[in-house]
Amino acid sequence: MTSEVTVAILALIGTLAGTFGGILTSARLSNYRIEQLEKKVDRHNGLIERMVAVENSLKSAHKRIDELRGEVGNE
Repeated sequence: MTSEVTVAILALIGTLAGTFGGILTSARLSNYRIEQLEKKVDRHNGLIERMVAVENSLKSAHKRIDELRGEVGNE
């Protein structure tokens, strides 16, 4: 009976170790994936900020072109 209890305890310890090991590995992988997604979001947000600046610059350029056309048309 003692050997059976010992085997059962060892099996329980092995099962618990495997379970916790899997949980920790899964958590690390999830954290890594979240970090990678955060980096992509940061790059995307940087792109949006740059596009807003480009759009404003483009509006200014179009306005200046229209002014120049008006000056050339009046001559």
